[in-house]
Amino acid sequence: MPEEALVEEQAAEKKQEHREGQTTFSEYLESLLVTVILALFGTSFIVQAFKIPSASMEGTLLIGDHLLVNKFVFGGTGAWYEKLLPYRQLERGDIIVFKYPFADHQHFVKRVIGVPGDRLKVVDGEVHVNGKRLNEPYAVHDPLASVDPFNFSFPPIRSQVISPNVIPEWRPQIRKYVQGDEIVVPPGKYFAMGDNRDHSQDSRYWGFVDRDAIMGRPFLVYWSVDATSGDYSGETTFWSRLTGIFQTLAHLPSRTRWSRMLRTVH
Repeated sequence: MPEEALVEEQAAEKKQEHREGQTTFSEYLESLLVTVILALFGTSFIVQAFKIPSASMEGTLLIGDHLLVNKFVFGGTGAWYEKLLPYRQLERGDIIVFKYPFADHQHFVKRVIGVPGDRLKVVDGEVHVNGKRLNEPYAVHDPLASVDPFNFSFPPIRSQVISPNVIPEWRPQIRKYVQGDEIVVPPGKYFAMGDNRDHSQDSRYWGFVDRDAIMGRPFLVYWSVDATSGDYSGETTFWSRLTGIFQTLAHLPSRTRWSRMLRTVH
């Protein structure tokens, strides 16, 4: 082969390799962008991870349970696409994740006890809805819990003492929704309570959950770690979170509740 032809062939090969390198890089970049977009879409509209930081839902959900929340389940917002997609209405008994209506709008997890229009009361620790005692196999009561009037009787009527645990914003509003000895859930609102009934800060103490604040329904415990509420409180700086991650990883095998892995939530 002449020397000139060999040089041209080598130059062509280098150009081809350069083009292939560019193609490979662009393909990787495109794949990465698509992955990021799908991840953002998924966490915005379909599924989001959530962890349980308090005991208010024990024994259904434990502190340290890590959940997947289905955001693609509840209708009722009036959006046009609800008729085209498999949404359903919120029902009494649904566990929901929602934004707390006050403070820094942190996410809470509770169970829907009352839907719009329901008449609700607590008598001797038992919930009655629309004149009938609600069957609650999920509810847990603690006979050793500190005395709180709302654990036994709710809503407060006439001169009945209001629980000292009621937040200031809700205290002057409670009786606006009371008819007779029942509280009436207004349109677009939901009454939510924790399953660990005597250790739950819920709608009794801060009011109704707005429909727009409901993020979705937890459906799976994908991981559970033996933890206390103190593990999720205190400092939330970058370094404290990083330290917490390393500590969790270091004790992962011993702290994991293997029996709760991949457990469905009801």
